[in-house]
Amino acid sequence: MTDVIDETLASHNQTPEAVPEAGLFGKAVNAIGLLFAIGILASAGLLFYEVVMRYVFNAPTRWVHETVVFLSALAFVYGGLYAAAIDKHIRVVIFYDRLSAGMKRVFNILISLTCLIASLFFAWAAWLSVKRAAWTPQGDFRLETSGSAWNPPYPGLLKIFLLIILVLLVVQFTIFTINYLRRKGQA
Repeated sequence: MTDVIDETLASHNQTPEAVPEAGLFGKAVNAIGLLFAIGILASAGLLFYEVVMRYVFNAPTRWVHETVVFLSALAFVYGGLYAAAIDKHIRVVIFYDRLSAGMKRVFNILISLTCLIASLFFAWAAWLSVKRAAWTPQGDFRLETSGSAWNPPYPGLLKIFLLIILVLLVVQFTIFTINYLRRKGQA
């Protein structure tokens, strides 16, 4: 009985691995995900710091809230790429799980192609946003800022990061499509 409990606990404590179809790129995405997890922990620490500064020392900060929102946004944006690499994205399994191995392969190819095309469109839209957030109408480089008292360039940086992640999603779904095409007769 204790072996079953130990095995169950061990399986729940493991970090998900990238699926084989994600290739080496997926493994790299999975490994880098730890940095964004640390960012979430840093956000929690910063929130605790803000509470102490505000309510214990009556000296609130101007930078913690925006920094926490920025770090959290980076983690959530990266989460899309991470979810793709470990194949934990949303899927209607009530139909998918009933398919034969050959049909699963066809669906995997179609899903990957659809995601690839959608990621391309979203990357294009992100590029249009980055053009406005990173350059003035005269062509000078100037990142969009938050407009707050502290006024960090977090909005501009976040838009650039979103563009990078969407381009990486295009790469990831291209790898998925190629690898699913190579796997003849398998799910």
